[in-house]
Amino acid sequence: YKPNKHWSLSFGQTKLPGNRQTVNSSGALQLTDRSINNTKFTIDRDFGFQIHNFNEFENKFSYNFKAALSGGEGRNQTGKADDGVAVTGKIEVLPFGAFTKDGTYFEGDIQREKKPKLMLSGAFQQNNHARRAMGETGIDLFETRTMKSVLLDAMFKYRGWAAMASYMSRTTTDTAITVNPVNAAEINYAYVGSGFDYQLSYLLRSNYEVIGRFSTQKAGDDIKALTPDTNEYSLGVTKYLWEHTFKLQSELTFDKLTFDTGETKNNWYLRFQVEIGI
Repeated sequence: YKPNKHWSLSFGQTKLPGNRQTVNSSGALQLTDRSINNTKFTIDRDFGFQIHNFNEFENKFSYNFKAALSGGEGRNQTGKADDGVAVTGKIEVLPFGAFTKDGTYFEGDIQREKKPKLMLSGAFQQNNHARRAMGETGIDLFETRTMKSVLLDAMFKYRGWAAMASYMSRTTTDTAITVNPVNAAEINYAYVGSGFDYQLSYLLRSNYEVIGRFSTQKAGDDIKALTPDTNEYSLGVTKYLWEHTFKLQSELTFDKLTFDTGETKNNWYLRFQVEIGI
């Protein structure tokens, strides 16, 4: 293993150093889609500057620092820019050394780590005067809001076992609800709240993998009357034909939505897909 110790500076539109599931490519996922919390709380892509400092070694304590200064409007924004910027910082700690073949960037232990590997990471972003409901993503708000995001991740892999856990949250410095200045009956809101994801998998010698995921998501106090809390349960089976590049994926998911009135709604999803990478 060649130590990875270097600095990098980049400029342009790319993924921000946020939660692990967003940083990973969609082609490196175990299940057919990212979690409900990733959908609501990810800080996604943005245009700006990034600086990364890598200090990764095979079997000894490793760490990475990452920071970004970006516009805060998200991808492909061509309209009027807001008058704020987004500041993002992240630290990653690997107590037992780097994962095999950059294993922090794909889900599941397809490399069958011979020694336990662990990654702990934390990211924080403040998006000043954001115009969109989820900072860099979502519908436009009627007024800008300054948003603060906290994104925590843990990943463990050993001999075909892989476990991941994450916490995500977003708050605003003012009420999350914005009102149309020409029609007070029309509102849009910033999505505030928090959520946890827990994911566990085991890769059989036949390269079949069994995956379970549980996600729980709670809306913030400002918007509880407008959107439900959600619990999601997923069970998946993946067959790796050529690692993550060529695989067959199936997934059964159950959602339970709980509204502020006490009403509940259940949804079932059955998905199958074939991933063929380049």
